[in-house]
Amino acid sequence: MLQRRSFVLLSAAALTAPRAWSQAPAQPTQPPAQALADWPQTLAAARGQKVYWNAWAGDENTNAFIAWVGEQTRARYGVEVVHTRLKDTSEAVTRVIAEKSAGRDQGGTVDLIWINGPNFLAMKQQGLLYGPVTQRLPNFRFVDTTHKRSNLIDFTTPVDGFAVPWSLAQIVFIYDAARLRDAAEVPRSAPAMLDWARKHPGRLTHPVVSNFLGSTFLKQALVDLVADPAVLQVPATDASFAQVTAPLWTWYDALKPALWRQGRQFPDNGAAQRQLLNDGEIDITVSFHPAQAATWQMKGLLPDTARTFTFRKGTIGNTSFVAIPYNASHKEGALVVADFLIEPATQARAQDIRQLGNLNVLDLAKLSAEDRARFDRLTPSEALPTPAELGAPQLEPHASWMSRIESEWQKRYTR
Repeated sequence: MLQRRSFVLLSAAALTAPRAWSQAPAQPTQPPAQALADWPQTLAAARGQKVYWNAWAGDENTNAFIAWVGEQTRARYGVEVVHTRLKDTSEAVTRVIAEKSAGRDQGGTVDLIWINGPNFLAMKQQGLLYGPVTQRLPNFRFVDTTHKRSNLIDFTTPVDGFAVPWSLAQIVFIYDAARLRDAAEVPRSAPAMLDWARKHPGRLTHPVVSNFLGSTFLKQALVDLVADPAVLQVPATDASFAQVTAPLWTWYDALKPALWRQGRQFPDNGAAQRQLLNDGEIDITVSFHPAQAATWQMKGLLPDTARTFTFRKGTIGNTSFVAIPYNASHKEGALVVADFLIEPATQARAQDIRQLGNLNVLDLAKLSAEDRARFDRLTPSEALPTPAELGAPQLEPHASWMSRIESEWQKRYTR
């Protein structure tokens, strides 16, 4: 009988060391004494403030979690949270840019943004962020800035304290163990996945490449195939792109005929891909949410035999942050909300598959025994990968690789 698992991502000291992290200026994790001394003043100034948190609203569980955060901060600190629901983070970034163009350097309409990737880069480059802020937060001392390097480097951009990490994601693959009964047959590398697909034609697919998960499937294959992933941490040029991605296209040329419907059709998104797995049409799906199989099982969307695996070299991981615009009206309240998000009890709740199933951003070795126990009590599931199975996440390539891969795939395979 398999051991039941709870989703506890420990400090990665016991895991495989990261293979090709970009270098970023080291950030001290212990807030300066003066910052801690000033925190009561921040709390006092925040009381009565209404924080407009601009966040993607495409997931019911996430919306419920944000509402819970607001209930807690209002009860504990007198800080109200208003969820400004976004279809895309760029909506909030555009609003801040417009306010700066109009000379509205105070009294902005955005207090906090759930952000990462190109949106964070754009705001940082244009001086649209308030900060640095991380060293003002008492709970930042619990954040893992040693092994979870994406807490400091966002899509190759050093964060430099201008955003606060609050959840981790990592690429995983989901399969039905009732159909893939032999664990040794599960493909744990891009070359092994090609071999598996050839032996089982039509049983593998990925979302259309215009969808984030589809391009992520290709990006992950590239990271696994390239000799040194460090080359992906700098912007792609015409010359470097052609040379570095050559193994990817050789691999995909061989893979495409073995895909579901011979690679002539692709599911629109992750949910459509999941339905193909649930209907027995394919055997493996890709997700950027390590707890996805477990959360889908709880909703009855996958069979109890669904399981999760990753590649042996590790898979790409990234961090979601919250950031405060330079002209936010309620900076103190936003700081209080950001600090609450990285409180150990909050992180444990977010990691529970009954809530979000998010990976935590903390180094659990830094926590008290009482706070570590919160993670030990998380809802178990056979579909959850263990920390050893997840391994140390690899950093996201520079965003230019993703855009070029999407464009090149369209040219090669949609004629």
